[in-house]
Amino acid sequence: MTVAEAPIAAILDRLAKLHPKLIDLSLDRMVGALARLGNPHLALPPVIHVAGTNGKGSTSAFARAFLEASGRTVHVYTSPHLVKFNERFRLGAPGGGRLVEDAALAKILLEVERANEGQPITQFEITTIAGLMLFARHPADAVILEVGMGGRFDATNVVPRPAVSIITPVSMDHADYLGDTIPKIAAEKAGILKRGRPAVISLQTPEAMAVIEAAAEAMRSRLFVSGLDWFARAENGRFVFQDEDGLIDAPPPRLAGAHQFENAGAALAAVKTAGFSMSPAAVERGLQAVAWPGRLQRLTGHVLAALPTGAELWLDGGHNPGGGAVLAEAVRTMQARQPKPLVMIAGMISTKDPRGFLDHFRALAPQVLTVPFGYPAALPAASLADAARSAGLAATACDSLDAALAAVATEPGGLPPRVLITGSLYLAGEVLAKDGWVPA
Repeated sequence: MTVAEAPIAAILDRLAKLHPKLIDLSLDRMVGALARLGNPHLALPPVIHVAGTNGKGSTSAFARAFLEASGRTVHVYTSPHLVKFNERFRLGAPGGGRLVEDAALAKILLEVERANEGQPITQFEITTIAGLMLFARHPADAVILEVGMGGRFDATNVVPRPAVSIITPVSMDHADYLGDTIPKIAAEKAGILKRGRPAVISLQTPEAMAVIEAAAEAMRSRLFVSGLDWFARAENGRFVFQDEDGLIDAPPPRLAGAHQFENAGAALAAVKTAGFSMSPAAVERGLQAVAWPGRLQRLTGHVLAALPTGAELWLDGGHNPGGGAVLAEAVRTMQARQPKPLVMIAGMISTKDPRGFLDHFRALAPQVLTVPFGYPAALPAASLADAARSAGLAATACDSLDAALAAVATEPGGLPPRVLITGSLYLAGEVLAKDGWVPA
């Protein structure tokens, strides 16, 4: 940690003590604190509000890429961060946005802390307020707000009239907070829909879609639904998008995985619905410029050097059953194209469903090495290995990531392995830091 970062860590530590619960879904504290600060959420550029279980971050990244490729400036608020807290706040600027600098972030956090006057408030709420204040004070063409959890009572859900809302695929996650069925979770996600404001909906299960449609009808919110109002697909290796304006045929997204075609489509539909014109050339530039670390990202730095010569290394922060499904499909495509021995290095937190995540990899028959990592709720490696075995996978618990990397071997006369590190964004952050990745 640098000297400049130290004040931010100290402020965040103080803020974490203002509320006994890390997560307490409610908007009352947000409304009161925003009022004391002059309601900055009412002075934002047009807002694209993004909820969903899987694909929120990637969809937000595509929306940003399309807007910047068309010459617009865009602020972005996302969570969690991977290596540095500042990653949560991106300020729009001509030629491309930049992460908020340490001094500016510390200053705004202190301002919010003082205005809060020691009142109970969660850390996520107060950092969300800081982001809203930063975005209100710096001109831009648009703001992308990614929901932290759920939607209805998420701290970001204070903007009364977003330009457009997005709901990415809904699946099981955070059941302790959002409900233990898909309809209950979908109802929380649909809570971001605003009266009379449009929303773009990614592919959903029928039960999730029924809930979203009912919520939209109650709010008189017009839906633009994947497969009905817009289509995004891979065709002959290219990205094909079609809506009422016509068809765009472009090179594939820079982000790996078939699921990224849907995420790119949702983002493109949303920026157009929000009123931003988008030429085919801008779409092509956005697809090639998009970056979203820790999501099926191929690593070529320090961590790869610990593996056998010729090994292939991938990193993905997927951590719930829905994420496991799309990740397993992406790996299956890799294996079909170029078969290699598959090794999974997995770490997860205790509030997730490890069996539900790992079940999707059974047909791929990977060797699984489980690891601990530096998050308080990280699942013990031995417990995760037991979950992997219950899913029918051969698993070994390792004492550390370094031990797991050292355990990866190439069989004599065999092909070098394909290694996938996965199971948690917190683990992904540790891997990226070890790999030398610097957020920008």
